[in-house]
Amino acid sequence: MDGRDLVRSVRVIGSGRAARGVRAAWRRRRIDAAGLPRRGAERARVPGQVESAEPGPGGGVIRFSRSELRIMVVVNGAVFWGWDGAAPGPSYALAGSGPEPDPRAVLEPDKDGGWRVVAERVTVVVSRHGAVEVCTPGGVVLRRELPPRWWEPVEGGVARWMQRAEVAADARFFGLGGRACGPRLRDGSYRLWNTDPGRSFAPGDDPLYLTMPVQLVVADAGTHLMFYDTTWDGTVVLREGEEGAGSGHDRAGRCELRMDGGPLRCWVMVGPPARVLLTWASLTGAPALPPAWALGHQHARWGFGGEQEVRRIVAGYQERGLPLDAVHLDLDHYDGHRVFTVDRERFPKLPVLAEELRRDGIRLVSIVDPAVKAAPGDAVYDGGMAVDAFVRDASGRPVRGVAWAGESVYPDFTHPRVRQWWGALYEERLEQGFAGFWHDMNEPVSFNAFGEPTLPRSARHALEGRGGDHREAHNVYGLCMARAGYEGLRELAPQERPFVFTRSGWAGMQRYGGTWSGEVATGWPGLRASLSLVLGLGLCGVPYSGPDVGGFDGSPAPELYLRWFQLGAYLPLFRTRASLRAGRREPWEFGSEVLEHARAALLERRRLLPYFVTLSHLARRTGAPYVRPVWWNAPEDRALRDCEDMFLLGDSLLVAPVLDPGADRRVVRLPRGRWYDTTTERAYEGPGQVLVDAPLSRIPVFARAGAVLPVRGDDGLELETWAPAPGRTGGGLVIRDAGDGWDVPEVERYVVRHQGGRVTVTREDGNGVNEPEWPVRVRGLE
Repeated sequence: MDGRDLVRSVRVIGSGRAARGVRAAWRRRRIDAAGLPRRGAERARVPGQVESAEPGPGGGVIRFSRSELRIMVVVNGAVFWGWDGAAPGPSYALAGSGPEPDPRAVLEPDKDGGWRVVAERVTVVVSRHGAVEVCTPGGVVLRRELPPRWWEPVEGGVARWMQRAEVAADARFFGLGGRACGPRLRDGSYRLWNTDPGRSFAPGDDPLYLTMPVQLVVADAGTHLMFYDTTWDGTVVLREGEEGAGSGHDRAGRCELRMDGGPLRCWVMVGPPARVLLTWASLTGAPALPPAWALGHQHARWGFGGEQEVRRIVAGYQERGLPLDAVHLDLDHYDGHRVFTVDRERFPKLPVLAEELRRDGIRLVSIVDPAVKAAPGDAVYDGGMAVDAFVRDASGRPVRGVAWAGESVYPDFTHPRVRQWWGALYEERLEQGFAGFWHDMNEPVSFNAFGEPTLPRSARHALEGRGGDHREAHNVYGLCMARAGYEGLRELAPQERPFVFTRSGWAGMQRYGGTWSGEVATGWPGLRASLSLVLGLGLCGVPYSGPDVGGFDGSPAPELYLRWFQLGAYLPLFRTRASLRAGRREPWEFGSEVLEHARAALLERRRLLPYFVTLSHLARRTGAPYVRPVWWNAPEDRALRDCEDMFLLGDSLLVAPVLDPGADRRVVRLPRGRWYDTTTERAYEGPGQVLVDAPLSRIPVFARAGAVLPVRGDDGLELETWAPAPGRTGGGLVIRDAGDGWDVPEVERYVVRHQGGRVTVTREDGNGVNEPEWPVRVRGLE
C-alpha cells in the first residue's frame, strides 16, 4: 500500500462506505489471484542481426535473427512500424478501415548492412541491429529508437517490453494525454494508466484520468508526433537534453517506454505542428463537432437539490444579465444514484423544466456513469443481464465493484453488442429533455479501501471478439463508453450533433467528443494545471476541453475565482462546477466587483462565439486545436517553446491569463509580427517581451495585425479586423454554423489590405473578389 492508497483508504473508511470498500478490495485481490497468470522466470530478447528484407506496400519487412520489423508509410505521410509481425490493426485509435500504403515509398539498402524506407516527407533508417532513425527529407535525425528489448515468460504468457529513444538536445516533450504538470513535460516518470486520483489534484499528481502514449516533440530541426499503439499499463520516463554551449558535447534528450504487454507498434508523423495534427486527425479521426450552444457558458454543481434550486440559479443569471447556455445535473438528480433514473421527489417534472429552459436558450446536460446497481428489478441491470452486457471474471461470474449506487456491475463496452444496448438507453435521457451528456467515473472506478480503485486486472473483456482481460481493456474503457453514447445518440436523434464529453479516454477519443479536467484542486496551482491540461490535450488531438472553473473542491477566494473565470472564458469548454462540499460558483456569490468583471468576461465570450464556431469547424477539418501553444506557428523559436503561461486562441488572438495572486501586471512574450492590445489598441512588435497591465477587471488579450475575426454585434454577425502595417496584408477564415445538424457550411476567406492610409476587407473565392456581406469594423488604426 503506497501513500495514495493510504489516503484513499482513509477517505473510503470515513465516507460510510467502509464495509463495502473493504469487501470490494479483498474481492478484487482474490479474483486477480485466481485469474491472473503467475509471472515466473523470464528470458530477455533483442532483435539480433539483420538477415534479409522484403519490399512491400509502402515499405516492407526487415527480418532479424530473433524478430522482424514491418515498416509502412501511408498516403497521408505517417509512418507505421511494428515488431514481431505486429500490423496496424486492430486498433482502438485508428479511424475507418485502415490507412492506405503510399506506393511511392521505397525500401532500399543502406550503409553498414542496414535498410531504409524513403518517402516524400520522411526517411526511416534501420540499422543492422534494429535501431530505427526518423529523419527529415534532408537527412536530419529527429528521433533515434534504440533496438527494443523484450522479457518473455518462460512458460508462456504476455511479454513485457522496453523501448528507448533519443532526440535532439534542444527538444521539448509535450503530450501524453491529460497531465497537470506542463504543458511542457520535464524530466520525470509518467504512467500510462487512466486513474481516478481519489481526491482533487494539483500539478504534482500523476497519473490522472486520461493518459495517452502520444508524444509531441519540438526541436530546432523539426516537430514530430510519436504514438505507441498499445493500450496496456506502462511508464514513460523523460529526460531533456543538455547542450554543450558550443563545445560539441551535447547530451541528447531521452525517452524510455516500458509496457506490461501488448504489441510493440508505433506511428510517427513529421512536419510543422499544423501538418502533424492534420496527419494525426486523418489517421485517428476528425474531432466531433459540438453543437453551437456547447461553445457558450455552462454551469454545473454536485448538489443542486431539486428543480426549484435549478430555477433559482437560472433566474439569478437572467436577472443580472449574465449569459448562460447550459445547466448540468450531477449524480444527485438520479434515484438512489442509479444511472438512467430520476429522483421524482426532487425533480417531479424534469421534462417540463427542460422545455422551459430550452425556450430561454438553455440546455440541460446529464451526467452518465458506467456502473449499474447490481439489483434485480432495476431496469438497466435486468436489461444488461438479459443481453450478457457486464464484465465477467475468469470463472464467468459478473464482476462486482462499489460505486455511488452501492454494489455495482460494469458494462463491457469493448463488445459491439453492449455498445449498441447502452447507446439505446440514452432514449430515456432524451425523453427527460437532456441535450448533452458528460461521462464520469469511467476509468472505470470501483471504490476500494486499498489497492487500485478500478476493476480486477483479470476481469474478462470481449475486445471486439479477440478476448482479453482488463490489463488491455482498462485504458480504452472510457473511449469505448464514449463511442457507445455517441453512436447511440446518432441513432436516436439523427438530426442533431451529439454533445458528449468524457472524463476518461484514449487516443482517438476526439471522434466522439471532448473532455474536462476532472476534479482539479481549488487553488492557484489548480488554476495553472487547468491551462496545462487543455494545452496538452489539444496537442494529443483532443481540441475540445476545459476545467472546472473555480476548482472542484473548496471555496476559492474572489480573486482566484475571477482569474479562473477569465481564463475559462477563452477555453473551448467554459464550465463552472463545484462539489457537494464546496462553496458556491455563481458569479454573484463573490461580491459586486467580481460580478461586474465576470459579466464582462461572459459578454466577451458571447461576442466571440462566432469565432469559437469557426475554430470548432476548423478543428474538425484540420485537427488543429482551438487553444494552441504560442510556438504553434514558430516551433523553431526556443523562447516560445518554453513559454507555458499563455496561449494562442486560433491564429488571431493571444491570451495571457493571470495565474498568480495579487498580480496587476504581467510579462507577455509575443511571437513575431505586430500585435495589438485589444483593450488599449496599442501596437507591439514581436518577437520579444512586453510588460502590460493586468488589472482585476481583465486579462491581457492581443490580436494579430491583419486578423479578421467573426464576432457577434448588436445586429448580428460582424467582421472585426486589426489593421496590418501600412503596405502589408492579412486575412482570416469565417465558417458560419448552419445549425446544430449536419449541414456542411462553406469556408469564407477574407483578405485585408492597408494601402494609402486606408484599410479594406474583401471576400475572395472562386467567384472572384467581392465586398463582405457583413459590417466590418477596423481596429488598430492610429
